[in-house]
Amino acid sequence: MHTWKFFRTGELDQVSLETGADLLNLEQLDPKLWVALSCPVKGLELDEKTLAMIDTDGDSRIRVPELLAAIKWASARLKEPGDLLKGAEALPLAAINDATPEGKILLASAKQVLANLGKRDAVAISAADTADTAKIFSASPLNGDGVIPPEATEDAEAQALIKDIIACFGGAADRTGSVGVTAEKVDAFFAELAAYAAWVSQSSAKDIAILGDATDAACAALKAVRAKAEDYFGRCRLAAFDSRATAALNRAESEYLAIAAKDLKITAEEVAGFPLARIEAGRPLPLLEGVNPAWAAALVTLQQAVVKPIYGADKKVLTAEEWAALNAKFSAYETWLGGKAGSAVEKLGLPRVKAVLAGQGRAVLTDLLAKDKALEPEFKAITDVDQLAHYYRDLRALLHNFVNFADFYSRDKWAVFQAGTLYLDSRSTELCIQVAGPSPLAAMSKIYIAYLDCKRTGGATMKLAACFTQGDSDYLFVGRNGVFYDRQGRDWDAIITSLVENPISLRQAFWSPYKKGVRMIDEMVAKRAAAANAASNDRLGKVADKAVDAAAAAAANSAVAAAQPAPPLPPKKMDIGVVAALGVAVGAIGGALATVSAKLAELHWWQIPLVVVAVMLAISLPAVIIAWLKLRQRTLGPILESNGWAINGRVKINIPFGSALTELARKPAGSTLSLDDPYEDKAAAAQRRQFILLVVLIALIVGALWIRYNRVERGHYFWEPAPVTMPAAPAK
Repeated sequence: MHTWKFFRTGELDQVSLETGADLLNLEQLDPKLWVALSCPVKGLELDEKTLAMIDTDGDSRIRVPELLAAIKWASARLKEPGDLLKGAEALPLAAINDATPEGKILLASAKQVLANLGKRDAVAISAADTADTAKIFSASPLNGDGVIPPEATEDAEAQALIKDIIACFGGAADRTGSVGVTAEKVDAFFAELAAYAAWVSQSSAKDIAILGDATDAACAALKAVRAKAEDYFGRCRLAAFDSRATAALNRAESEYLAIAAKDLKITAEEVAGFPLARIEAGRPLPLLEGVNPAWAAALVTLQQAVVKPIYGADKKVLTAEEWAALNAKFSAYETWLGGKAGSAVEKLGLPRVKAVLAGQGRAVLTDLLAKDKALEPEFKAITDVDQLAHYYRDLRALLHNFVNFADFYSRDKWAVFQAGTLYLDSRSTELCIQVAGPSPLAAMSKIYIAYLDCKRTGGATMKLAACFTQGDSDYLFVGRNGVFYDRQGRDWDAIITSLVENPISLRQAFWSPYKKGVRMIDEMVAKRAAAANAASNDRLGKVADKAVDAAAAAAANSAVAAAQPAPPLPPKKMDIGVVAALGVAVGAIGGALATVSAKLAELHWWQIPLVVVAVMLAISLPAVIIAWLKLRQRTLGPILESNGWAINGRVKINIPFGSALTELARKPAGSTLSLDDPYEDKAAAAQRRQFILLVVLIALIVGALWIRYNRVERGHYFWEPAPVTMPAAPAK
């Protein structure tokens, strides 16, 4: 049994991957000890090509068996499997295990790739080298992919044959992007050639081709108008049956009016559905004059290709009997055409078909395909070289973000799910995860999450979940803008679209009751001010109305009012209830202050600060306890789960680790600060200083009174020892 080593980071026990033996025995490790059991192939800071290679079933997710298979495959091709844990950019050729047949072919292919790239003396190969497959495979016209392009041979006849096959059956792209033919297309092409040649050579074809080589064109012209000609003769027969139907058979006048209102096209497509010619009982079909303009060209072709060779050039009309006879003459040939074989190669023409069948082109192509097939193992190994180079570079990162989360808890590496850094509200956070959108599951993480929409020049967009783990949330709200820098250093405009609110820090929790109190006072003052303003406006409106009414009355009685003296104003009455209420309030406040002062006077001087601290703790401690409990429960799992991961362990983010993930703005060491603010509100600053001075004076007066009180009550100052009282002498 393999002896495993575990390490604890962030209160999470994780398996350590340090040696090749750890990798080879990873399939024996209980999956319950893995931090993750699956992850998506999209949205990670890892080459998607590598992830696609590992995702063998193509379901866009990587699971434990697929990762184990990738490790096993790569380990078998390396001398030391532990090299996979280096995460190096380039794969040394000396690291490839050439003791096996697969390893020998792979090493030879790696050297061939470097040679094709002009790096014959290189001692290592990277994923960047193997990415340019077009350049790698273009060095050889035959590259083992089963596709033979025209440039794969210098034989002009073979090149022409390959182009004919592509023209008839289409081509297939090879590894370099060139279009060529495969063995299947070659076999299908020659099978069609043979079928077409056999069909053309049938002896009966010459007997039924009544016009010789022109019979094909005649049949085509006949079939082009057959349906409309049958329609015409049918309408004429119906008109002969009952003359009353003639008008209806020629279409109503309203239909002509509808199309006459338009701009008619030269081809007259609008009348293509009308009869070929005017319908009359027993009327023959005209071919050149008085015909439907939409079918004029087709009827001319019929007259030239069919009627003229059979009935002569002067024949310009066809009766129903003549039309039936024409169809009967070509029926046998049309039946023969229906059994045509090899139509896919008909476009080449019979002479070219016979020339290809008689030539040696098929043998040349067969030889080229055989040579290409022989190179398949060597060039297939080039794909293996590409895969091994990707695994050598990327497996370490995937293992340390799947089997364990060592990269996430490391301060010198980033996890593959960390997309970059967000700068917002005088702080930066590195825990930014690319997501599809807000998810209710993420709220279970107990982390303060800001969902953002990011965009940059060019139209690129991205959605992020940014986790704030230090500071406060006073100025985090929907609509705030920030700047996000991705792992490639590109900047994105970011805007908050929604928030998942949770405690951020103990400091925020401690001051939150006081901030809530201040906000409540602000809201109450604002409400009262708004109510007072509304009442004032209402009173002003009433006064204005009364003033308008009084102005009219005053104008009528101005003379009388001027002659009479104004009555004296009634004396203002004092509301006894208000006076009593004010007295009770002042008395209660005074009594409370007296009680507090008396209690404080009974305390020692050093006990007063403790009382203040106790009062503050009584106010803030409940909020701090609740925040502390939630901060201890912060875990990354739900956020990743909402993005397609299957997290097996509790990836906690405690308070110290959270402080490392989010950094507050701090002035650089050695910097200085000038407090001379030219825009400072001097009056407000003076008032603040006066207020502070007043508080200090009151504190000094209270302290002096308290000291005096202690001197009178106790007979000594608190810094003097208490006087010793001698016991009285016993009476004699």
